[in-house]
Amino acid sequence: MRVDLFDFELPQDLIALRPARPRDSARLMCVAGEQISDHGVLDLPQLLRAGDVLVFNDTRVIPAQLEGRRGQATIGATLHKREDLRRWWAFVRNARRLRAGDLVTFGGGVEAEVTDKGADGAVLLEFLGEEPVEVLLHRAGTMPLPPYIASKRPIDAQDADDYQTIFAREDGAVAAPTASLHFTERLVGALDEAGIGRETLTLHVGAGTFLPVKAEDTAEHKMHAEWGRIEPETAGRLNAARAAGGRLIAVGTTSLRLLESAASQDGRVQAFAGDTDIFITPGCRFRVVDGLITNFHLPKSTLFMLVSALMGLETMQRAYGHAIQQRYRFYSYGDGSLLLPQR
Repeated sequence: MRVDLFDFELPQDLIALRPARPRDSARLMCVAGEQISDHGVLDLPQLLRAGDVLVFNDTRVIPAQLEGRRGQATIGATLHKREDLRRWWAFVRNARRLRAGDLVTFGGGVEAEVTDKGADGAVLLEFLGEEPVEVLLHRAGTMPLPPYIASKRPIDAQDADDYQTIFAREDGAVAAPTASLHFTERLVGALDEAGIGRETLTLHVGAGTFLPVKAEDTAEHKMHAEWGRIEPETAGRLNAARAAGGRLIAVGTTSLRLLESAASQDGRVQAFAGDTDIFITPGCRFRVVDGLITNFHLPKSTLFMLVSALMGLETMQRAYGHAIQQRYRFYSYGDGSLLLPQR
């Protein structure tokens, strides 16, 4: 499909630079079939059914934004995918100045050696020393806020809390699963009382999620791989819930992508551990996901393509037009949407 079909005009003042406070006071647009209605995030228990299961991503964002030097050159690096215990692939500003064997010095005495360069321009960095890389990053790195926020204001200490979900357990993401940012203990308690289940999986979100689609046709775009895991016991409970008539509602596009990566041809969730580069566009047949909670996405982004695949492009164009008219807040710190396709 032509990428320009997924374009739309978004007023810049609708890009949220801070989250709603409290988190669960954000607005929620519900799209059920072709019907659009306006709610708040706290209305979620009434919009779902007892027996439905929300599937959260428990990845934890690491301080993956680094500033350093190689000689006299300033090097900005955003880690995006772990290769092994000490090596990370990174998108690097001034990457052309780096060659294999170069040493980059970051803050706090943290050093990394360039060991390889990818065809996409990414750089493989091996962090030196014996301290765990996570310890080094907490010393030298900052939270990797999306560029549409970081370009408008500096990253600060508040972001360390704001850009982390209450489900975060597994270190490894360089971007938050932002749909889960709306959830609080108060909301989780209300969902429990309504008989709505909860399960978690892990997908370490990479910085590739922010990369623009430069191709003119979706068939020419290649997704960056991300590592994910679904435990066998979790898959079993999800299949049992669905067999009993419950719906699997992915909380965030990351959860949805991993669930569909792990889906069998006959519509069952399988255990999964490994990389996925699944790219979901209109025409995709969803095998296990029955709905999605997600924020509002960028024009011409792979994520707007994904929601258009779930609900239909015309429906999502109309829904986003409604969201803009009603002044919903967009992107990572913005408001949410509940998408329930007709099945």
